[in-house]
Amino acid sequence: MQVLPDRFLQDLHTLRSFGASGVGKGVVRPAFSEPDVAARTWLIKQLEAAGLASHIDPAGNVFGLTDGPSILLGSHSDTQPEGGWLDGALGVIAALEVARAAKEAGGPPVSVVNFQDEEGRFGALTGSSIYSGKTALAEADTFIDVNGVSFRNARSLMADLEDGFVSHTRFSGFIELHIEQGSTLDEAGEAIGVVTDIVGSRQLQVTLIGQQNHAGTTLMHQRKDAFQALSEFNVALNDRLRNIVTPRTVWTIGRINLRPNAPSIVPGEVVFDVQWRDVDEDRLARMETLIRDLVAEIAVGHGMTAEIVPIKALLPVPMDATLRAALCAGAETLAPGKWREMPSGALHDASNMARLMPSAMLFVPSINGISHDFAEDTNEADLIMGLRVLADAVSRLD
Repeated sequence: MQVLPDRFLQDLHTLRSFGASGVGKGVVRPAFSEPDVAARTWLIKQLEAAGLASHIDPAGNVFGLTDGPSILLGSHSDTQPEGGWLDGALGVIAALEVARAAKEAGGPPVSVVNFQDEEGRFGALTGSSIYSGKTALAEADTFIDVNGVSFRNARSLMADLEDGFVSHTRFSGFIELHIEQGSTLDEAGEAIGVVTDIVGSRQLQVTLIGQQNHAGTTLMHQRKDAFQALSEFNVALNDRLRNIVTPRTVWTIGRINLRPNAPSIVPGEVVFDVQWRDVDEDRLARMETLIRDLVAEIAVGHGMTAEIVPIKALLPVPMDATLRAALCAGAETLAPGKWREMPSGALHDASNMARLMPSAMLFVPSINGISHDFAEDTNEADLIMGLRVLADAVSRLD
């Protein structure tokens, strides 16, 4: 099986042209947008030209199917509202090239998938979540985007309600090639990361309720200032987690709604989300206990009330040992001394696919660790290395 790097890169750049932002290599291709539908239509033609049978399922996931049982490769091609050209797209085009090369060589059998709405216009990993059975299609149909469009209406643009879903029993496993979206490989000068686990994550929505009041007449010792309480919580959280976390544990306060959010009013209420991620479920639970206790402590100290609502709790997902071993063997053969095993700090479609079948992931470096941004990029040599290691692993599995 001989992959052709030039063909692979040409296809990758062609896919970038659908929704190209005009800023560097940036792409604007949200799920079910006009550029997204055009890109998937183009991909279907490439899959069919490669001798694969195309299939669009009711969720809008695009498959290229070979005859009989096969390994499934792929990722997603939708982007963030202001996204990079490789996030997801790399895995889709690499899958196409490996499947094409396998067809040309007479085997091994390889199928391709391009999942829909991984980036969360309507949720999180929507297409693979529906395909894996984690989310019912009827439930997903009720999801609404920021503009009030439902998933049901959006998928009517590109979904096949007649043919239904492809049976997962025809696939022996799933492998997803992806950019790292972090700086570990780039800083180490390494070419390949073989993923050990996809981190679990938890998220709480916290509301602290104090007293809204006049900013000029309310003395500092009289205030029940919601923002001051949030500020104290943030500083204390960073300090108290120190004895629980590892260097790869992360936590974020990324969404804040301050009420009434006016310069001359002491804010009486703040609603914020706390999210944290780690590969160890016990550590995630210990962090939640600490966070809940700290919220209660801060509320009492400021004479406020607190409400906590769980938003999500996702378990860590270990990658399949057999598939990992094949990827490690390929990495050692093609990039000796320039690869490592590592966890994924981001969620990916592979975490859902692991519910159905053996699944694994392969990373290539992200320059300066940048992703979800127009500046996202990877050196061509690293893109090609990722393609070759993927193809090598597939050959070993066959």
